[in-house]
Parts: sequence; structure tokens; C-alpha cells
Amino acid sequence: MRVFLTGATGFIGSAIVRELLTAGHQVVGLARSEASGDSLTRLGAEVHRGELSDPDSLAAGAEACDGVIHTAFIHDFSQYEANAEIDRRALAAMAVVLKGSGKPLVATSGTAVLTPGQIGTENDAPALEGLGRIRAASEAVLSAAEHGVRVSVVRLPPTVHGQDDHAFVPALIDIARRTGVAAFVDEGSNRWPAVHRLDAARLFRLAVETAAPGSRLHGVAEEGIPMHLIAEAIGQGLGVPVRSMGREEAAAHFGWLAPFVALDNPTSSALTRNAVRWLPREPELLSDLKDGGYLS
Repeated sequence: MRVFLTGATGFIGSAIVRELLTAGHQVVGLARSEASGDSLTRLGAEVHRGELSDPDSLAAGAEACDGVIHTAFIHDFSQYEANAEIDRRALAAMAVVLKGSGKPLVATSGTAVLTPGQIGTENDAPALEGLGRIRAASEAVLSAAEHGVRVSVVRLPPTVHGQDDHAFVPALIDIARRTGVAAFVDEGSNRWPAVHRLDAARLFRLAVETAAPGSRLHGVAEEGIPMHLIAEAIGQGLGVPVRSMGREEAAAHFGWLAPFVALDNPTSSALTRNAVRWLPREPELLSDLKDGGYLS
């Protein structure tokens, strides 16, 4: 299969490139710069020049391939709603050119779209309120299943961890280093689901190969790790104290990350594992924190 991949040079995307190539697929990666194109060439992928804010370039890439995996997203949380709208338009543009083709289109969303405080499943639609309501715009593309597109959505947890991670967990570690304390909110009993980037890459490959039209898949290896355990692992690794903070103090301590640190987002992937025969096999988050170079 010739797969058009957006976000191909990113933390997860670069792992997907390797996963697809190893499985015998061809990869055409979206690149907005010469440097990104060179990175893709070194990985063994073809290059398609364009960018997320140019729907025409995305449509052309999608139309020329046998399937699409879309992982690109502008991770600027000061413009989160605007960036979610860019993502929705990008997906809509690719879905239009795939109409009636039966080709796969795999989009990316997050488990944070689910209702907090209860174990979310793949059958759960995005909550209309709360932290994830904005990113839920990415799931609007599922309606393309009614128009002959084998569309699916992979929901990723707050932490996709592994080598070269530069997202939420490294941000927590940086805050602990700067402030001299590894903190959690209230009792720290709220839970984060997690997945290793290589397990996530394997799921995206299985999705483009076999996912049913209109399906939601959960890229979740661990259903929910209490936040106090994550803070304790960081504190132990850095040699700094670990303590609880109330909501007001936590807001000042964590800044933009505070709502995510307080998020209770337990998520099941049982239906996903059965649907596409996905079995996570990489290290779990706390082991990766200890042995994966995060705290060195």
C-alpha cells in the first residue's frame, strides 16, 4: 500500500514511517521544508511538499495514494481552538478526494475528548464539555464513512512516551527541575492512560490496513496510571521532594499544563485490541521513566 502520512517527521510520525516500511508499504510523507524533506528521504520515504494549513496540498497527497494516516497537528495550546479548526479542515479536504474510493483515512484524536472520571471506551462519543471538546473537531471526519471512505480515528492518551519524547512528561520533568518539587494535584488519584510510541505506530499501521469504516480506536496500553505515581517517579529520579498541591497553587505551578495534570482520563482499549488484533508490547510508562533516559 502507498500511504500518505502527515506529521511524518514528528515523534509519532517518524515511528509510523519505520513501521509501515518494515511491513512492506510505501510511504509518502508530508514535508513543509527542505530539512523535513531530507529527514524523510533518510528514513526511506518519498516526499510530498505542503503543509497543514494548505488543504489543496493535502488533498493532492491523499488523492495520489492508496490510503492516508493523518497525525499532524499544530501543538500551540495558546491557539488550541484555531488549530483544531485547521485540523478539521485538513481532514475534510482529504476526505473529499477519497469519496467513493473505499480507501482508508486514519485520523488522530485524543482520549481527553472522553468524559472525565469514568472509564472511556471506543463506543463513547466525544463529551460536549470539558478539556477535550475542542479536539473533538478532529472526529467529525468519521461522517465520511457514509460516503465510501474507510475512515477511522485513533485516540491517543495524554502521554505517548519513548525515545525523543518532547511532550507532557518531559514538560513535567522540566517543571520539577526548575522548581525543585515534583507535584500532583490534590490526592493525585486522577489517572492518565499511556502508550509507548512504537506501540502507537503499530496501531496506526493496523488501522490503515484493517480498521472498519467509522471506527474509533484507542491507542492505550495502560488504562490509567495515578498521577501521584508519575510524580513520585519523577521526584525519585531527580532527587527532589514530592508533594500535593491544591488547584489554585497547581495552576500557578504548572501553568498551561495544569488542566492536564488534574485530568482523570481512565481509558479502555479492549475493543481496539480485539478489532485490529493490537497487542502492546513495549515498556510501560513508569519503567520508561526509570530506564528510558527521561531523568538523566
